This record gives sequence, C-alpha cells and structure tokens, in this order.
Amino acid sequence: MSLQQKTISGIFWTFSQQFSVQLINFIVQIVLARLLLPSEFGLIAMLTVFIGIGNSLMDSGLTTSLIRTGEPDQRDYSTVFFMNLIGSAVVYAILFLTAPFIALFYKQDLLTNIIRVYMISIIIRGFVGVQTARLTKEMNFRIQMLMQIPSVIIGGIVGIVLARAGYGVWSLVWMELTQSFLFTIQHWFRTGWYPEWIIDKEKLKHHFKFGYKITLSGLLNTLFNNIYNLVIGKYFSATQLGFYNRADMIRMLPVQNVSTALNKVTYPMFAAIQNDNVKLKMAYKKLMLQVIFWITPAMIFLGIIAEPLFRFLLTEKWLPIVPYFRILCVSAALYPLQVYNLNILYVKGRSDLFLRLEIIKKIIIALGILCSLPFGIYGLLYVQIVISVISFYINTFYSGRMIDYSIKEQVRDIIPTFVLAIAIGFIAYYLDHFAVSYLRANDIFRIAGIGLAYLGIYLCAGYYLRMPAITDFRQLILKK
Repeated sequence: MSLQQKTISGIFWTFSQQFSVQLINFIVQIVLARLLLPSEFGLIAMLTVFIGIGNSLMDSGLTTSLIRTGEPDQRDYSTVFFMNLIGSAVVYAILFLTAPFIALFYKQDLLTNIIRVYMISIIIRGFVGVQTARLTKEMNFRIQMLMQIPSVIIGGIVGIVLARAGYGVWSLVWMELTQSFLFTIQHWFRTGWYPEWIIDKEKLKHHFKFGYKITLSGLLNTLFNNIYNLVIGKYFSATQLGFYNRADMIRMLPVQNVSTALNKVTYPMFAAIQNDNVKLKMAYKKLMLQVIFWITPAMIFLGIIAEPLFRFLLTEKWLPIVPYFRILCVSAALYPLQVYNLNILYVKGRSDLFLRLEIIKKIIIALGILCSLPFGIYGLLYVQIVISVISFYINTFYSGRMIDYSIKEQVRDIIPTFVLAIAIGFIAYYLDHFAVSYLRANDIFRIAGIGLAYLGIYLCAGYYLRMPAITDFRQLILKK
C-alpha cells in the first residue's frame, strides 16, 4: 500500500475512532452532568495537571521516538516498554506520597484518597504505550478503534450506574479505571506483540536523546495547558472550576478531535517525507486549509447557540457556563494550526528548538495569568485569546522557515476562511435573534434550524468562491 493510500485509510479509521469514541464519551458526560454537581467535576479537574505530568514522565518521549525511527526492532520496543513500566511505577509512587500535600494546596481533604485511587490508571497505561506506538507507526487505526469503543462504552456504563447509586465524584474515578484497564487488556490479546526481557543501553540512549527533550516540552505543555484548572481551583471555588472545565471540554470537542485524529495520521506521514520540503509543504498546506475550513465555522456556530445548547443538554443548573464557553470558542479556532506547525519541528528532528519555543510560550502564559488574575476569572479567559494568537505566530514563524512556508503566506491562505466564517456567523446570529424574538422558537429548533442555515450558506458560499478546501475535499471524496 502506498503512502497516500495508507494516509487516506488512516484518516478514515482514525476519524472513525476519534469521533465514535468521543460521541460515546460525550453522551456519557452529558448523562453524568445531569446526575452530578459542577463541584464534583471540579474536583477531578483539579487533578488534570498531575495526570498529564504523570503521563509525560512515564512515557519520557520514548514512544514518539519509536514512531520516528525508521526500522525499530524488538530490542527497541522491549527497551522502551520496560522503561515506560518503570517510569509509571515511579510516577505513581511520587503522586501517592504527595497526595496529602496536593489536597492541602486546594484545601480539599477528599482529594488525597481520590488521587491515590485515580492515579492507578498511570500504571495501567504503562503496559500499553509501546503497543499503541506500533499500531500508530503502521497506521493501523482500525484495530485501535475496535479496542477503544468497548472500553469507553463499558467504562461509561460503570460511571453512570455508580452516579445514579449516589457515589458522586467516585463514579468518575471508577469510570476512568475501568476504561484504562479494558483498553490495556485488549491490546495484550489483539496486537500480537509481547516484550522480551531486554533493556538495551544503546537503544535506550538513542531514544532518550530524542525523547527527553520531548518529555521536557511535554511537561511544560501539560503544566500550562492545565494551568487554568490549577489557578481556578486554587483561587476560586470547585463549582466555578467545574463550569470552566466543562466549557473547555465541550469547546475542545470538535477542535481536539479533529486535531488528535489528524495528528495520529500526519505525524507518521510527515515523517515519511521529511526530507522532501516541497511535498512536506504541499501536504501541510492542504491539511491546514482543510482543518481551518471546518473548525472555524464550527466554533463560531457553537458560540452563537451556546445558551440553548447547554440548557437542552445539561439543564438550567449549568447555564453559568455560557459566557465562559463563548470566550473560549474564540481561542479554540487557532489550536489546530499550532499542533501541525509543531509536527514539522518533530519530523525535522528539531526537538531542541521545540523545547526552546515551548519555554518562551510558557513564560508568556505565566505573565498573562499574573497580569489577568486581578481581573477575576474573565480576565483569565480573555488572556487565552491573546496567548493563542502569540503562540500561533511563534510556532508558524520557525516551522514555516523549515519548509519555505512563511507566516505571511500562511496567514494569507487562511484569512479568506476566517472572513467567510465570521460573515456567515453574523447572518446566523441575527437569524437566531429573529427566531427568539418573533417565532418564539424552542431550543431544539434554534439549534437545528440555525445549524442547517449556517452550514448551508457557508458551504454554498465556499463552493461559489472556489475555496481550495472545498476543491481538495471533493477530490478526496472522489479519490482523484
């Protein structure tokens, strides 16, 4: 199978995996949000930074190095497997011992026991990192989907049953452990790979040399991706953190799903053509335009219908989430561009530059938070928009130079999509205002009606204007 065929097949199966899993997970989260309190979601949100740091330390960037390596053998895979396993045990021990201090930091005594149980998932996932890397390197996303779906379904059922039985926040803990355990067990039975008792020092040195920089970058990224949960959990209430966390989760649902799905496919694809800058630039440009064309209107539309959407899905008790959500939607539109620009640095082997850029961006984020904290939670939300623009510029400037795709050229390519999406957004906003003021439309009608109108007008305008993303999409569907 050619690289192009592998890529198209990979896109199909990884999108199938990502969206089917997230659809199931979204339904589960909606049911749980109706059964649990915002403060209970806030307690779990307080742990996200520690979960992310634990996963980064456990992996040490070694699996990323495996995917990038041309022809890894059993010695590569076994060495990385055992190092991941050792790392996961060490990380869990650290979190177990520091749990009381984390609980004291947040002034939430219940967190001590929650951390010690919830973090067992780090050890469980330590058994599956290499198998997942092998499947990703082979672009075998079909089997990943077939393993993840039953894990999410059964875990979701466990969470809902426990929530209905009155277990509160513990229903979220046991849901995570169930999903992790089932996902890991399936890998051991279905992937056909098992480690040998090998830890090769030379192989470890090779992968660690590349991976430790990715790990440091990942730690910074994890810390600052979750720093808002950390700050809000510390200086505001668990309920406010619950509102923020759910708003962030839902706004990132379309963005992160598309980004994660494409990232799984594009990283090995970019790696295969890393030495051909002409092909790399062409592939990156097509990908960027395609993602922006679909993500931008989705975020604008979600911002418009936020109030009826949350009232319909989560009930009235969650309506304070609406202003948080609308602000966060603005910064979400640039997220995919940052991810794909960083992939260029990965495949070019510039993990050193990647780390430097992450440090610069994190300093900017820290300064932004310090300056905005006196203005309350809304100051923290608005500063995210500013930071997303700055991060886009930094990532694009350096990665663009490596493939001769300057920031000026990239901005020129994406501006028409943003202008079109915003213009149609104004039309949709006034249609929604008309539906409420004169038609007295209910929430379902507003969501469905405005959604169909927005999508229809947007696609027709894009087709009439001959947007490159429409042309590329038609060619992909028609397999030209």
